[in-house]
Formats: sequence, C-alpha cells, structure tokens
Amino acid sequence: MTTSSGLPRDRQAVGQLLVRLLREFRRELSEPRAAAGYSDIRDPHLQIFGNLGPRGARLTEIAGRAQLSLAATAELVDDLASLGYVERRPDPSDGRAKLIVFTERGRKVMVDAGNQVAQIEARWAGIVGSERFETACSVMQELLDELDPDNARR
Repeated sequence: MTTSSGLPRDRQAVGQLLVRLLREFRRELSEPRAAAGYSDIRDPHLQIFGNLGPRGARLTEIAGRAQLSLAATAELVDDLASLGYVERRPDPSDGRAKLIVFTERGRKVMVDAGNQVAQIEARWAGIVGSERFETACSVMQELLDELDPDNARR
C-alpha cells in the first residue's frame, strides 16, 4: 500500500480522526433523543442547532457557519420552525432582516443536549483519563482560535 510522506504511520490522519470522532459524538448524542421526546429531530437539524447561538442568528450567518447553501439552511430552519424548535423574529438592528431564534422548546432541547454532551465528555474522559482529555480539548480550542479568530472563544 502506498502511503503519503510525512504522515504518521501509528495513527490515522487528523481529518480521519476528526470525522470519525464527530460521527461517534453525533451517534452518542442522538441515541437518547427519542426517549427524551425529540424523535422528530434528524441529524441534518444538528447543523442548525450547533450554529444558531443563544441570541439567534440571521439565516446567512447560520448557512456560513454550517457551510450549507442558503436554500438548504432555509429548508432545515423551516423544518425546525414547523416542529416548534425555532422561530423567525425581526432583527432589532435591521428591521428588514429576520433573526432565527430558539423557542421555549428549542431552548429546552439545547439544555438537554448540553447535559448529554457533558455525559459524553465524562465518558470519553474516563476512557483516556481526565487530564489527557482536557489537554486534547484545550489544544483543539487553541488551534481553532488561531485558525478561525472570528469565532474564537477566548
């Protein structure tokens, strides 16, 4: 088998690691969804939930963050609105624009998802050790802050 020069042979390339971890994370996040009363949420909806933010956002902002077309983003937002998770409101900074914001049901699902994320992180920290897990997360955050300063979480 031909291998690329400069890539480690003792682990997968970083892109493969990130994609596989994201897939595992989403699987663990979605497993308890139906039991919690959210069986109507589909995996593509996570692109909206994960890029909306607590104060809401314009459709174009969500699309940009999620790396989706405006049409695909609008379709997902429409779907979530019909399910009662989000709604469109006038943007106070520009009356012509609309903000997508969470409804009460949307805020509840985000709280429940946050609790599930905490459980996932605790489980993963138990696998590799709390200190190593925190170091890995800190390094990823530092890398993201440098690579994408507009969305840095400092």
